[in-house]
Amino acid sequence: MQIIDSHLHTGIQNVSWRWEDIRLLLRAAGIQGAGVIPPVEDVYDRYNYHFRDNPQWQACRRRAHRYLLDLKDPEIETYPYFFVWNDFAWEDLSPEYVAVKWHRHGNEPEYHYHDPRCREFLKVVKDRGLPILLEETLANTVFFLEHLAPNIPVIIPHLGALSGGYDSLRRAGVWNLPNVYADSAVAEFGHIEDYLSRHGATRLMFGSDYPFSYPDVELAKIRRLNLPEADTQAVLGDNFRRLCRLR
Repeated sequence: MQIIDSHLHTGIQNVSWRWEDIRLLLRAAGIQGAGVIPPVEDVYDRYNYHFRDNPQWQACRRRAHRYLLDLKDPEIETYPYFFVWNDFAWEDLSPEYVAVKWHRHGNEPEYHYHDPRCREFLKVVKDRGLPILLEETLANTVFFLEHLAPNIPVIIPHLGALSGGYDSLRRAGVWNLPNVYADSAVAEFGHIEDYLSRHGATRLMFGSDYPFSYPDVELAKIRRLNLPEADTQAVLGDNFRRLCRLR
């Protein structure tokens, strides 16, 4: 069984989340692959609600992405995410990326959803068949799914814990949408059980959200479910491989 941690962060500019340290945690947990995402701190100033993008931050993002693209680990396969911000730099979305990260919390600077480049970026994403890992407020999540990406695969991280809450997304009908998936990173165990009972094992992906949790801790949650072997394999790797069109 090849296990992929589909959601973790690594970067060395404004934080020190070194791949050299993370790979030891993955190996100790028996994990052979990782979906790697730049830290938010290397993408925009999350502590300034009135933040405006500028060339210095754009250069910081490019360095953060280059760090991911340059990872060459002999034992762990890395799958880089492109973390998009308000320049919507679809020109930088090279074939090496397997997915897109789209992220903000309610107290953080906002995406410019009405910028024409936003829709240009999403068209490129759709044409390339890339999924989007979307972490937004509840209202913006619903808007995004209804108006911006109704035909793009979207993964809601943490089973929605930081996107308005698991139950709020359920009441809004988000989990029933055919293009919506979820990851288990830092999700409540009861929510994982409930999601699987309602939607099966084909739309849930294992993740740790390191450094906010640890691969072995989050992997233990999936093991505790005592799922059939095929369902376990789906959650621990097959769903991510299928969604990201990995060989």
